[in-house]
Amino acid sequence: MFDRPQLGDNAIVVSLDFGGFDINEDIHEITQLTISAGFKVAELVTSKKSVPHTKYFIGSGKLNEILAMKDPLQANTLIFNHELTPSQERNIEKMTGMRVYDRTALILYIFSLRAKSYEGKLQVELAHLDHLSSRLIKGWSHLERQKGGIGVRGGPGEKQIELDRRMLGLRIKQLKEKLRKLGQQRGMQRRARKRSKALSVSIVGYTNAGKSTLFNRLTHESIYAEDKLFATLDTTSRKLFVQPGHSFVISDTVGFIKNLPTTLIEAFKSTLEEVTQSNLLIHVVDVSNENRSEQIKEVEKILREIEAHELPQILVLNQIDKINIKTGCERDDYGKINHIQLSAKTGDGIEFLKQAMVEYNQTQINQRNGYYA
Repeated sequence: MFDRPQLGDNAIVVSLDFGGFDINEDIHEITQLTISAGFKVAELVTSKKSVPHTKYFIGSGKLNEILAMKDPLQANTLIFNHELTPSQERNIEKMTGMRVYDRTALILYIFSLRAKSYEGKLQVELAHLDHLSSRLIKGWSHLERQKGGIGVRGGPGEKQIELDRRMLGLRIKQLKEKLRKLGQQRGMQRRARKRSKALSVSIVGYTNAGKSTLFNRLTHESIYAEDKLFATLDTTSRKLFVQPGHSFVISDTVGFIKNLPTTLIEAFKSTLEEVTQSNLLIHVVDVSNENRSEQIKEVEKILREIEAHELPQILVLNQIDKINIKTGCERDDYGKINHIQLSAKTGDGIEFLKQAMVEYNQTQINQRNGYYA
């Protein structure tokens, strides 16, 4: 599905400053994405511009500078921290002879590396094909080998791009149908959990905030958790018993990121439904990150996109072990815990989160039984 780089391929990374964002955070994030994809950052190219160049995005002069450093750096890949138009991508590839990834393509590639489950792989393929459907420049006839037969091969004189488009459309339709059936199965599982009266809790947050580490700490599981962007993709759910009368189904979900491609949000809707159907969200924040406020806003933005923004939330300020902050919790005007400081890595402060979950569950039990005090 992807033209996979060789381990350690050198890449030149381009991040332009158009104003309005923290350029240093942008640079840090695209660098981490590049490393997560398996590339080495050979050179970072930055510049200030008011608007992108129509033909080359960064302009022919800056592109010539990149062309001059390509051979000395032994770089064969060019990564942009921006969305490129199909024509810009083709023009840059033609001028440099390098493999080009824009931000969306890079994130899609990382997702293809991380997806482990059957559903996750289908979702990534769907997002990738949706992204490429507007960028057809031939080269997709390998799909013909995957799904040959009636309705795939074109008639006499059919243009290659028309054949490619039909093949892509057919595969996209097949993927959506498979994901629809998997979504129905997931819905039946959710209904079974609701009948068990267990409260549904989803862990959400910016990528690399420590969601999987917190999930492992709460459930005593050992799902993959690493200091990488999008270390885990597939939603994992486990039963959690905190104390008698208080059981939960807790789910670890995919991390969010600024400018998360809409194709990914659309493709992962069946997985993100786990969030929308939850009774409670645990919003994990890396408190040691200087841009945590912006990251919180990005997570809230995506929660709004998937219509989960009105669900009750507990804000967890994680990774206090990295800075000088004590464990603890804060309550709102109604006496509910809505703000917790803890370290998922060491376990310090985890009792406050369990207490908050039990108190919330008890409130739900009281309401079901007609007690509203």
